[in-house]
Amino acid sequence: MTPALRNAVLLALIAGLAVAVTLAWRQWTQAPIAEAEQQLHARRWLAALPQDSYDNQPLQAPLPLAATRLPHSQLLAGYRATRAGKPSAILLRSQTQGYGGPILLMIAIDPDGRLLGIQVLEQQESPGLGARLADPQAHWLEQFSGRTRAGSWALKRDPGEFDQLAGATVTSRAVIAALQDALRYFDEHRASLLGEDAHE
Repeated sequence: MTPALRNAVLLALIAGLAVAVTLAWRQWTQAPIAEAEQQLHARRWLAALPQDSYDNQPLQAPLPLAATRLPHSQLLAGYRATRAGKPSAILLRSQTQGYGGPILLMIAIDPDGRLLGIQVLEQQESPGLGARLADPQAHWLEQFSGRTRAGSWALKRDPGEFDQLAGATVTSRAVIAALQDALRYFDEHRASLLGEDAHE
């Protein structure tokens, strides 16, 4: 075997070994990475729920939803949180159209029809304006906690009961309408969402 051929064979062996090690490493780390991503995803989605308000894994058993196209938004999924076997909240994943694009929300509603919390999952609103919707320092979403479907679900300027995000009227109106849609949907489908119709 000539030196040039020997070098070529050696290079091919090294390259093959490098590819095999890379593929083995990817295979070995793929499952832990996927699991970590899934846990991060679940933590974000479940952030709409108060801590210690549930003891199940709500995202592992999606609820069947009927009539998911609502007047101002669309429901993408629903989940039931339970504590000690009893429903403690319903989570509704909602999409509405904001100023810059779709806004995805996770909306938590207690069994009495009160908003427990709202988590912004995705948004494309203008930085410094509508994008402040997802900023926990802005505290804008907190004004909806504890609210039911009753009342004037509109901005004070429309006139209604709620403050708007400064400089983000379209975003504010879209989120308020989506929250009202979710509360109305909960009221109209309360028995099936809470699993009460299965016990009748």
